[in-house]
Amino acid sequence: MKALLQQKFDRHHYEIIVVSDGPDEPTKAVINQWSLYDHPQIKYLPLPQKKGPAGARNYGWLNAKGSIIAFTDDDCLPNAHWLQQIVAHCDPQKEIAITGRVIVPISGRPTDHEQNTAHLQTAEFITANCACTKKALIKAGGFDEEFEIAWREDSDLHFKFIYNNVPITKVDSAIVVHPVRASPWGVSIKEQKKTMYNALLYKKHQDLYDRLIRQKTPVFYYCIIAAFLMMIAGWITQHHTLFTVGFAGWAGLTALLTYKRLKNTSLAVSHVVEMVYTSIIIPFASVFWQWYGAIKYRVLFI
Repeated sequence: MKALLQQKFDRHHYEIIVVSDGPDEPTKAVINQWSLYDHPQIKYLPLPQKKGPAGARNYGWLNAKGSIIAFTDDDCLPNAHWLQQIVAHCDPQKEIAITGRVIVPISGRPTDHEQNTAHLQTAEFITANCACTKKALIKAGGFDEEFEIAWREDSDLHFKFIYNNVPITKVDSAIVVHPVRASPWGVSIKEQKKTMYNALLYKKHQDLYDRLIRQKTPVFYYCIIAAFLMMIAGWITQHHTLFTVGFAGWAGLTALLTYKRLKNTSLAVSHVVEMVYTSIIIPFASVFWQWYGAIKYRVLFI
């Protein structure tokens, strides 16, 4: 909030809209404190019920007065000239969108979570730092609220802009810093649930998904699962060779996955143990959620 209040831009010419995903008294209290700051237009808009980030962003831009809508996330720090650069490159009379530069500060030996977050720096279009005219949002139909968590809803909007011939301009001078949010131990297992929304995006935009994202469950994960099932089959049937081959394959491939995730990352004991543990679970969790998405959205995405 402080970064938005300190923009090098006439405070009478922009409003700050904070949308909470459902009623949120702590957030409301924080916004009320900031409302004492010398800024004429700070709005807090709670959704009546939890709908996810896509629903929250739709609620925000539909209630905005301005003709240019800029998006960022609650854990981001826009540069002081962020709005200035957006407005300089975004004609409010046209259907246009821009995407800015995202900087993710990480340590020299980052954790796996830090490294994953750092991938935001190379993303083509993310709501941590993007803007568009209201005309462009109306033409594209806004965010698809079927994306109920923070995953692929921005890619869906990006693809809808492309389909609707809304030009997207890269503006490197519109900068947002995205610090790595603290995460609980083993968070990478929980994050596999996001995979189900890859199936939805693929169903809606198969050609663009194949061309720009190309992310499906690695064959490597299927090999790990196949080796594990071979090991279990050998154990149940008491077939020593089948069990040994299956165990060797599963253990070896899992060790390789762990090594890949630890390469160039933190070697702190807690992080190493976390990588070993999560590398055992991730292939199964990832395939489960991908198949779940394929079944839920009725698309061949496995």
